Amino acid sequence: MKLKSILASAGTALLFATAAYADGTVGIAMPTKSSARWISDGNSMVEQFAAAGYETDLQYAEDDIPNQLAQIENMITKGVDVLVIAAIDGTTLSNALENAAASGIRVIAYDRLIRDSENVDYYATFDNFKVGVQQATTLVDGLNERFAGVKPWNVELFGGSPDDNNAYFFYDGAMSVLQPLIDDGSINIVSGQMGMDTVGTLRWDGAVAQARMDNLLSAHYTDAVVHGVLSPYDGLSIGILSSLKGVGYGSGDLAMPIVTGQDAEVPSVKSILAGEQYSTIFKDTRALAGVTVGMVDALLKGGEPEINDTTTYDNGVKVVPSYLLEPLPVTAENWEELLIGSGYYTMDQIK
Repeated sequence: MKLKSILASAGTALLFATAAYADGTVGIAMPTKSSARWISDGNSMVEQFAAAGYETDLQYAEDDIPNQLAQIENMITKGVDVLVIAAIDGTTLSNALENAAASGIRVIAYDRLIRDSENVDYYATFDNFKVGVQQATTLVDGLNERFAGVKPWNVELFGGSPDDNNAYFFYDGAMSVLQPLIDDGSINIVSGQMGMDTVGTLRWDGAVAQARMDNLLSAHYTDAVVHGVLSPYDGLSIGILSSLKGVGYGSGDLAMPIVTGQDAEVPSVKSILAGEQYSTIFKDTRALAGVTVGMVDALLKGGEPEINDTTTYDNGVKVVPSYLLEPLPVTAENWEELLIGSGYYTMDQIK
């Protein structure tokens, strides 16, 4: 069964259920339940693996690295057939994956690349560089829309967690759009803070982002106005917006800056509708689960999983063959079509 047909259909689970599948157990290691997207990922995989005839062992580590390592080692001991891992820190799993390989357990990195290990068989993710491009593009679109008569635009940059390989792809994708505008003077990074080593936000923590935004405002914006903030994730965006609203943005004649995001989490979709957050990026976890189920099924049947990228994701030891899905930018203009029309959310969840 071609994965393209799976992705083209909302009835992925039904497609899998109509075929005969080998039995097996899949260990699923997720980073945390503090982000709604990981809960959705886990639920989608359990549902689709069950429809495909597989048992699952789903574990959340609550962003605790030793906890995730213990969970993975326990899954290996229990004899799962395949491991699907969304790593908290993609550089800490080498020993565990050596144990998995010694036990003949194949490993799929799920949405976060596992680094520094040869024992990663495949990678299922979204086009993460494109996510960053889309974030920056919506940022510039919003700046043109809301602050057309203002130049330069005063912008601040936020990055994701430095221990998440994706964060660098998001940042680099965004900077491919923003750097030319910084160079020609259209965008001014007032604080001067640039680069993932400076703007990264450990563990994608919204409270950390809010505190940093507070500091940026007090140190650099007593006599200047923020026009835009590049935020790589909705959980950070909500914290950044709280900081901005705390000093009066979005009220009186002080326009809300353009703030981006990612994952189309419900609070951020509501924020977009309220005219606060400007955009987010929709990554359909059902489709990512479908790709992952297809990979596992092919592996356990002795076949070759479908991939569409063999060059991008070098984990420091090998280039991991990958399947990249398409992300979709969401704004107030298209949210209903993308999020409600696809069945990802119901209207009752948003309004």
